[in-house]
Amino acid sequence: MAIVNVTPDSFSDGGERLRPAQAVDDGLRFVSEGADVVDVGGESTRPGSRPCAPEEELARILPVVEALVRQKVVVSVDTRRASVARACLDAGAAIVNDVSALRDDVDLLPLMARCGAAVILMHRRGCPESYYEGPAYGDVVEDVRRFLVERATACEAAGISRDCIALDPGVGFGKSVAENLSLIAGVGHLAAAGYPVLIGASRKGFIGKLAGGGDPRDRDPASVWLAVEAARRGAAMVRVHNVAATRQALAVSMAMR
Repeated sequence: MAIVNVTPDSFSDGGERLRPAQAVDDGLRFVSEGADVVDVGGESTRPGSRPCAPEEELARILPVVEALVRQKVVVSVDTRRASVARACLDAGAAIVNDVSALRDDVDLLPLMARCGAAVILMHRRGCPESYYEGPAYGDVVEDVRRFLVERATACEAAGISRDCIALDPGVGFGKSVAENLSLIAGVGHLAAAGYPVLIGASRKGFIGKLAGGGDPRDRDPASVWLAVEAARRGAAMVRVHNVAATRQALAVSMAMR
């Protein structure tokens, strides 16, 4: 899954794709480099970020979604709002990737149940405005697994097909360095619940704390390694900024198995 943020303030690529044409070009380039899905987001969820108006979010991403769909790209829309998701699904998006696990907008879960599209449920602690502060974890892998399974069960009860649900433990969203590493190491335990697991560790701040790299783009080598490690441990999908390097590393890793 390739990341295409159409925002002024995302932590790694904010401001790089404010022109829809640039976002579309980058999305198509990522597909040519081996991306299976392009994830388009219009609202930053970096720690400390403030929500934008739904109308602004939609104005940023809808032209990009429409153009990519016309090029037969499988598009995921990174949103927590039903109004934004509805417009993008109507335009041909195939997946809704929600950092709130369908909790922030009460209309989103019934929308997903009606439309039959795929949904990615992510775990987060707190909210971006509070820098994802919240109660301490006991066993972070088990706590996150339990939450995600509860959300998946609620989705199925509402009418979302089980085979349309994937889980994301939310690496970087209210976790310490050690907790992030534990979640990646524990992918197999998360996947044992029977849902595909997505890992999004690319360029996250905990990499900088571990290995340096003040500029998020300098964290690509470690990001690629983490993507390979996550896949090796059972992740079904990895969400990345550097598609070409990740695809190459995954191909070698697969050949070595």
